[in-house]
Amino acid sequence: MYATLRPLLFSLDAETAHGLTLHGLALARRSGLMRWVAQPPPAGLPVRAFGIDFPNPVGLAAGLDKNGDYLDALGALGFGFIEIGTVTPRPQSGNPRPRLFRLPEHEAIINRMGFNNDGVEALVRHVEQSRWRGVLGINIGKNKDTPNARAAGDYLACLERVYPLASYVAVNVSSPNTPGLRDLQEGESLQRLIATLMEARERLAVRHGARKPVLLKIAPDLEPAQMDAIAATLAGSGIDGLICTNTTLDHAGVAGAVHANEEGGLSGRPLFGRATSVLRGMARRLGDDIALVGVGGVLAGSDAADKIDAGAKLVQIYSGLVYRGPWLLTECVEEIRRRRGDVDGT
Repeated sequence: MYATLRPLLFSLDAETAHGLTLHGLALARRSGLMRWVAQPPPAGLPVRAFGIDFPNPVGLAAGLDKNGDYLDALGALGFGFIEIGTVTPRPQSGNPRPRLFRLPEHEAIINRMGFNNDGVEALVRHVEQSRWRGVLGINIGKNKDTPNARAAGDYLACLERVYPLASYVAVNVSSPNTPGLRDLQEGESLQRLIATLMEARERLAVRHGARKPVLLKIAPDLEPAQMDAIAATLAGSGIDGLICTNTTLDHAGVAGAVHANEEGGLSGRPLFGRATSVLRGMARRLGDDIALVGVGGVLAGSDAADKIDAGAKLVQIYSGLVYRGPWLLTECVEEIRRRRGDVDGT
């Protein structure tokens, strides 16, 4: 069905099409029509990472459902886990529209959304109202007008509100669309932020009787020395997982395309090599101490399997869904299964 609908969706503004697609999924679920939309992947590929059992290793990346409005519909597609957000303490409108651009010839997207969301209270309310009970990641950030010197307060506010509802919490310090945010993944700023969040996590674990994993999401635009510094900061910090990576500011891979010069982070196929290189580099630096999640440029099942081969325990998809539709999820799970079977000799 998606192949039939895609030309119509692509004739619309990208953000309008995004909203229409989510509304359509919700309607299909309520109407009992999901079987015409997607074929969920078969069971039988469980993965355990940072203390959580995942039914399969392919999840939805943050950004598609920022407010947790569509958990029931997205959960019906068969994801191994779903990550919602990025959410901030207070609602914010994000950057002016247009702020989302498709580059079909490159199977790419440029966005400068700017953490548009309804605030953490709305997200918590939506999660509480949903019926889906799968593995839920909640991605947290800071408000645009909060200076970096006080950023920890925003992250703490979100962590405390989402902690009882999340299977894990992802800390986003790598979006290119909030001015100065990426400075938080550097040196002492990162050390202080992680130390503050780890201390808070231990208090929350006692309060709620459960120790929830906390993951860090990093950028793909890192030099080896920066990767060394991040690895050194994470070692022994208490962080449970690392998400590699966010979108890139390097648009060289789409040079000459319509919208190539739009400001914002680039995702989709041109991101694959850069994101996977960072994933592989962090896997080499961290070993088995911290579980890695591979995201960025997954447009086919082989891409997802390559992320696993590069050191990821789990994989996330987002932009690939825009170009391939829900079938991409099943294809990724099946290819990981096939490649794992080859390794196992079965």
